[in-house]
Amino acid sequence: MEIVWYGHSCFRFIERGMSAVVTDPFDSDVVGYEPLKLRADIVTVSHDAPGHNFVSVVKGAGHKLTGPGEYEIGGVFITGVQTDINHRKNGDKPRNTLFLFDYDGLTIAHLGDLSQVPSQSEVEALGTVNVALVPVGSGNGLNAAKAAEVISLLEPNIVIPMHYASPSGKLDLDPLSKFLKEMGLTTHETISALKITRAGLPDELKVVVLDVSGS
Repeated sequence: MEIVWYGHSCFRFIERGMSAVVTDPFDSDVVGYEPLKLRADIVTVSHDAPGHNFVSVVKGAGHKLTGPGEYEIGGVFITGVQTDINHRKNGDKPRNTLFLFDYDGLTIAHLGDLSQVPSQSEVEALGTVNVALVPVGSGNGLNAAKAAEVISLLEPNIVIPMHYASPSGKLDLDPLSKFLKEMGLTTHETISALKITRAGLPDELKVVVLDVSGS
C-alpha cells in the first residue's frame, strides 16, 4: 500500500490489484498548492467545500462517495460515518463524513474536516484504525490539542497529519509545529510517500509527515 499526499486533505491510495482512491480533491485557486492532475477509480468527498470537493480534477473515477454508508468497490471496503449528528444546530458548518478504507485488513481512516472529538459510537463505527489521516491545523478542522485527543481515542498505529499551514497553501491555518509539540515530538522526518503493509505496522504509535507530491 502506498499513500501519497497532494496537500491540504487530498491523498491517493494505491494497492496492486485493488481500486485506487483519491480523497478530498481541492481547487488550487482557493487552497493553493499545485493544480491537481490525478487518476483514480474512487473519489471521496468529506464535505461540500472547494477545498474538498473538486472532483473534476480526478480522471477515471467511476465512483464518487459523498456521505455515510458501506461500500465495496474493486476489492476495497469503505465505510462512511457522518460526524455532525450532534452539531446540527450550527447550520453554517458543513456536513462532514469520515471514511474508513479497508484494503484486505489494512485500514486507513480519513477524518475529513472533523472539527469535534467524535462520540464513542462514531469511534466504534470506525472499528480498528491502522493509519489515521488527521486534520491538525484548526480552521474548520481540529486544532492540535483536539487532534491529539482524537488520536488517543482511535489508537492507530500510524498518524499522518493534514490540513495545516504550508508555504504553498493559501489558507490561514496553524503550523504543523503546534501539533508536533502537542504530540511531544521535537524533531521529525519528512518522506515523499508512505509505503506500508499490514505486517509492517509499528507496535508503537508513529507520526509520519509526508511531503507534498509535486512540490
